[in-house]
Amino acid sequence: MEVAFVGGGIGSLTAALLLSKQGKKVTIYERNTRLGGRLAYQEGGGYRIDQGPTIVLLPEMLLSILEEAGIERSRIPLLECDPLYRIHYADGTVFHKWRNKRRQIKELQRLFPEEVEGFQTYMEDMEKAFVQGKEAFLEKPFLRKREFYTLRNISLLTKLKAYKSVRSFAGRYFRNEKLLDAFSLQTLYIGGAPFQSPGLYTLLPYAEHAFGVWYVKGGYAGLVTILEEELRRRHILIRTETSIEGLVMDAGRCVGVKVADGGEYRHEAVVFNGDFPHLTKLLPKDTVPQKAYKPSSGTILIYLGLKKQWVQAAVHQFFLPQELTHGLKDIFMKNKLPKDPSFYIFYPTAIDPDAAPPGESVMYMLLPSPPHGSVTWEDELPALVDHVIDEAEKRGFPGLRAAIQWKEVRSPKDAESEGLYQGGSFGIAPTFGQSAVFRPQIVPYPIEGLYAVGASVHPGGGIPIVMQGAKLLANHLLKE
Repeated sequence: MEVAFVGGGIGSLTAALLLSKQGKKVTIYERNTRLGGRLAYQEGGGYRIDQGPTIVLLPEMLLSILEEAGIERSRIPLLECDPLYRIHYADGTVFHKWRNKRRQIKELQRLFPEEVEGFQTYMEDMEKAFVQGKEAFLEKPFLRKREFYTLRNISLLTKLKAYKSVRSFAGRYFRNEKLLDAFSLQTLYIGGAPFQSPGLYTLLPYAEHAFGVWYVKGGYAGLVTILEEELRRRHILIRTETSIEGLVMDAGRCVGVKVADGGEYRHEAVVFNGDFPHLTKLLPKDTVPQKAYKPSSGTILIYLGLKKQWVQAAVHQFFLPQELTHGLKDIFMKNKLPKDPSFYIFYPTAIDPDAAPPGESVMYMLLPSPPHGSVTWEDELPALVDHVIDEAEKRGFPGLRAAIQWKEVRSPKDAESEGLYQGGSFGIAPTFGQSAVFRPQIVPYPIEGLYAVGASVHPGGGIPIVMQGAKLLANHLLKE
């Protein structure tokens, strides 16, 4: 079998490695000068930092898939974040999340003693649910709806209260508003609101405590270099700066790709690895019904190079406003920027001495935002950026503003111009109607020879989960 990948994101790279390991011929087409998709570096002023994903969850999933693809674990330099992260609340409370259960209980006893029992029950219940959920929803494609609607799956979905939101599910175990935030904000990692994402995604906050939060030394984007080196070592054909303008169809089957210069390349199978809603643009008109998808949230990203270090800082920190849900409703329901936003800070210098020049540091600030289309970024961004820098300086990084040597800002408008669907940073939104069986599948249409992988395709977003989707795809292609 000869397989073409349209787009060089992590889904394509992983599936290409898995297939090539089994002797299959693979070609990767990428319109940009580099591979990696959302995994990239932002560089300027002599500084470099991850442009997008930073939080490594489910390390065993990531490592085992790459090991299966022929990359030894020793080549992936993972460092565990301890604590997992800090949460700064508006009233000055600082809550640490820990992987060590005893340490987490001690932290709860310090701040929320009445919630210790709920946490212990949560961990016990979720341990069983995670094993079942991983097998049922992450390790299987749903090419036919009947494969999803089994008695076992329905029972598990009921147990996870999939018909309720992640925040509502957290309410079964916790009463304090601060802990409801702490055990539901993780849906923001995949572009969903805690009060809108179905209970199935409760597996995310549990996974942090069960398996830890990790950092790839040198930055998550460095993973792309390792994968690309292995692909080239295997003499896999990689065509960068090659834009695909359409798919070649023959008697209802996809048989190749059309490139921008008018040329055609024939392949037995074609895998689309862009944001899924863009796939229909490559197919002849009326080939498949058009469908509207809800995009994930966007992100505003503030990249900073700094002439000092904060030795007490954690790698990952969340700064929450007085009412997190109120601000998120502005974003997810009203499509506007909140006046008092929540934000996340990634500070790799806390764990990686090589992340910046000696005595200096890098960070990025991430603000959840509406996707592109409802905000005039040029008008609203400057004041918002200043506000967030002031808040970060006041609540966690004294002297921040005076230390800034380099600053760049990216908005959902920039994300859309780079091919992200409506400027959403995480593909399509993880709503009930766009999850599991309702999400696009690795065989997205009844078109022979056409497949899909990526953040908008089942099982969903997040680097390890996209890699798991690539494994599902590779296994399916090998069976065919």
